[in-house]
Amino acid sequence: MRGWAGDVLLQLDGDTSFLLGMGAFAAGHVCYLTLFTVSGALADRRRAARTAAGYAVVGLAALVVVWPGLPSGLRVPVAAYSLLLTAMAAGAAALGPRATAVGGALFLLSDTLLATRLADLPELPAADFWIMLGYLAAQFLLSTGRYGGTTPFEQPPRTTSYARHRDPRPPRHPGGGGAGPGGAAAHRRGGARGAGLHLRQRPVGVPRRVVP
Repeated sequence: MRGWAGDVLLQLDGDTSFLLGMGAFAAGHVCYLTLFTVSGALADRRRAARTAAGYAVVGLAALVVVWPGLPSGLRVPVAAYSLLLTAMAAGAAALGPRATAVGGALFLLSDTLLATRLADLPELPAADFWIMLGYLAAQFLLSTGRYGGTTPFEQPPRTTSYARHRDPRPPRHPGGGGAGPGGAAAHRRGGARGAGLHLRQRPVGVPRRVVP
């Protein structure tokens, strides 16, 4: 919703519309960053620190490049937004799934291309296409990587649990008892009765006196 509002506002002319659109995207980054944090992005502090340091270097370098060409009234808001965007991308990478990490990086790349336009720097051919493609792919990967768990980048392992297929009931013997001592005794009694019945049956061709 916030991304949609940001897209609409950025299509309008004027610095006020641009600032409102950037604010809508910033609110979305706050939501993403909060979600990644409560989901365990800071569980491994060393990894989170290394990821944050790497993204800080990238974000600072991009800001230095576009800073001279930014309108004076937009420099501070753009710097604040860049800090929040970089934090979101770092949180996505520190969370763990590759889908969220790639999504955060694509979001940073898409907005950096947009910032070069704002600063009147040379753009890539078909810049609008690449900006929108990166943005849509970033939103898809950030959302499905966190909630869906199955993306073209990561599939859940297919494992078969022995406990799921194991019969939880105790084995039962032909004698009618369970697995305990009573069941074993019943099995022995049943076996003995079967043996006696077998002995008392006169086989064919055997004299009756042989049978006890």
